[in-house]
Amino acid sequence: MTDIVVLGSTNMDLVTYVEKAPQRGETVTGREFRTIPGGKGANQAIAAARAGGNVLMIGAVGNDAYGTHLRSTLEHSGVDTDDLRTAEGPSGTAHIVVDDEGGNAIVVIPGANGTLDHLSPGDEGVIASADTLLLQLEIPLAAVLAGAQAARRHGVRTILTPAPAQPLPRELLAVIDLLVPNEHEATTLTGRTDPREAATALLDQVPEVVVTLGASGSLYATRGAEPLTVPAPKVTAVDSTGAGDTFVGALAVAVGEGRPMREALRWAAEAAALSVQREGASVSMPYRPEIEERYAS
Repeated sequence: MTDIVVLGSTNMDLVTYVEKAPQRGETVTGREFRTIPGGKGANQAIAAARAGGNVLMIGAVGNDAYGTHLRSTLEHSGVDTDDLRTAEGPSGTAHIVVDDEGGNAIVVIPGANGTLDHLSPGDEGVIASADTLLLQLEIPLAAVLAGAQAARRHGVRTILTPAPAQPLPRELLAVIDLLVPNEHEATTLTGRTDPREAATALLDQVPEVVVTLGASGSLYATRGAEPLTVPAPKVTAVDSTGAGDTFVGALAVAVGEGRPMREALRWAAEAAALSVQREGASVSMPYRPEIEERYAS
């Protein structure tokens, strides 16, 4: 079992399901509303734990009912929450609109996640004990950088999902081992719209890149080798929220277990394919036996 630490966000997802998302100034009638535990950090932690990793979460929730719910959800999925802090004030929230084609639009309000702007005493030791550190950008960049630098000092693999998309300082990219942007994020980081060109440009700053391509699969690039494309399974998407986090969490487990990258990408793609066939983010994430069954078929 591979040991994974996630340094990142926890949010309560406030999800509205509609036939077609409203345009600016337009009002539409939704068909359902749900509150679902999420946040990119918590999502990746849950995905990795369900995929078979030994996972610990470093993050922050508010001292509200959402915070209690978020903590219990992580624990129920097998995530260690000993380093999940409780901050004064509200937990983070994400306001999500999901249309009938499975697409989504999201507004994130950080809440307690905004207090996570540094490593607390003991956090570096926790990171040092892991095989892999998973990072995203829904907490202050100072904490992301501090976590990545701590991981580098102790020889821990770092995987960064650069979302929400934003330009990143070179000092952060210099301590990242594997960068996993989607097409939009890869374009933001490089100015290149072609995923292969973007991945090649990113290799000037990080040693390995996986660009996720949605229904088209993923593109893997590493220095000194030809890029590798791995197709996604053909499924009918119900809700793509959390699919990227499912992919990254499962990929971290597969890589941590020593699977070759092509195999690891295929395995992670099967996990993501299972998640998009269900509504919600964390609640849609598959368990290891489901992933193994699909991968073997």
